[in-house]
Amino acid sequence: MASPYQRSNTPADARHSSRLGLFQRFYLVEVLLGLKLTGIRFFANMWRHTLHTIFRVKSAHGAVTIQYPDERRPYATRLRSLHRLVRREDGSPRCVACMMCETVCPAHCIYIVATEHPNPEIEKVPESFDIDLGKCVFCGYCVEACPEDAIRMDTGILEFSSYSREGMIYTKEMLLALEPAGPHGVPTSPVPIPADRRLPTTTKGMP
Repeated sequence: MASPYQRSNTPADARHSSRLGLFQRFYLVEVLLGLKLTGIRFFANMWRHTLHTIFRVKSAHGAVTIQYPDERRPYATRLRSLHRLVRREDGSPRCVACMMCETVCPAHCIYIVATEHPNPEIEKVPESFDIDLGKCVFCGYCVEACPEDAIRMDTGILEFSSYSREGMIYTKEMLLALEPAGPHGVPTSPVPIPADRRLPTTTKGMP
């Protein structure tokens, strides 16, 4: 029985030979062919971009880079962006501090301190709910594990950074202040903390 693995340089499909032809062995020819293709694409896109920008031909669109941040590409609705806590009608968090998201988080970046809720029908409420975005891998496990649909990743905010580790910690108040993204994933909430922000004191619940 013949072996299913090839032991020679003979290609399985004669149309796709693995051997180099005579002209292919002269790599300069292949380089020139690549430059020709690149030049055709470059000047064609440049011409369309010139028509659109200078001569105001709206139907001409070149394959140019999106002029970020003045222009933004539309985001998919399923994009996992910055977290937010869902509020109840009275403004309190929907979270019941069941610790499911903190338990399932593979990066261990969620820190919750539970306390009793003033409403006897609700068992618990988070006294503090902190997410360390410096550790978060944006896997979305916290959203899937939550039985109360209290945490979502639909803000559309992707621009958040910090000059310090403390500045990457988002507290309960920050997460409650965020709103879901609008059409095409456009954020409706500003980034809540600047890059040079530092926490004044150690966040409650953090190690």
